Amino acid sequence: VSASSTDAPGGRIARSTRVVVDVFIIVQPNACWPASGSGAVPPVVNVDFRTNMSTSRSPMSTKGTFKGASPFGPGKAGAKSRRSTEPTQFRKFYERGDFPIAMNFDGASGNSITWKVDIDKLDYHHYLPLFFDGLCEKTHPHDFFARRGIEDMLHHKASQHKILPVIPQLIIPIKNALNTRDPPIVCVTLKILQELVKSAPLVGEAVVPYYRQILPVLNIFKTQNVNFGDGIDYGQQKRQNIGDLIDETLEVFERHGGENAFINIKYMIPTYESCMLN
Repeated sequence: VSASSTDAPGGRIARSTRVVVDVFIIVQPNACWPASGSGAVPPVVNVDFRTNMSTSRSPMSTKGTFKGASPFGPGKAGAKSRRSTEPTQFRKFYERGDFPIAMNFDGASGNSITWKVDIDKLDYHHYLPLFFDGLCEKTHPHDFFARRGIEDMLHHKASQHKILPVIPQLIIPIKNALNTRDPPIVCVTLKILQELVKSAPLVGEAVVPYYRQILPVLNIFKTQNVNFGDGIDYGQQKRQNIGDLIDETLEVFERHGGENAFINIKYMIPTYESCMLN
């Protein structure tokens, strides 16, 4: 663009200015432009001179299409997706024959575990963390032995005083089982946690400092419930609804965790409401 002026006195040219503007227009290769007189509005091409990136959009849209971007959005974060598990130490010790247990087949009352030694003579510091490590197992008979072994050791009244000193060793196996984010494994682990907290005095209070390792996964699945509408959940007795089971577990934690249980649960799960204060 050139511009000149002759309005100066004496008819002399006061100043001549030349301005050059570079305009880059990017046209899509297969774009179909409307015919003249059709009344249709052509697509708008925006040019960003700072990044040399172009966005093509229609007049009614505010989204741009960038190179390498997906029009379907970023996708799911995968917070509830199942995590892969490695072979556990429980499987290794069981296949090596290090556990003093055997299967007792009883068709009337169901299968059970036969202990080759008295439970009160077991070293809880050695065996109980190994059985908790087996919570990640899903294949028979490893899952059966791990869960029944934990129940037998927790419910044996003569050995209840051995549970409290072992609590710090149980946190990592419990955390690993919850971090699989596999609903069947999480449900079994929550049931075991309830039995653990109620197994002996002061155990519930001893678990309170470890809520930061246990409760984050519970906060993810807390709202996951099955909506049957006006139907009936005939499998309710199996306690496999993970949302209801988490609420039940948190209430057990609060009842047996002492005076500091609620505030620690509330810190990790803000939507939790007290079952004792309200």
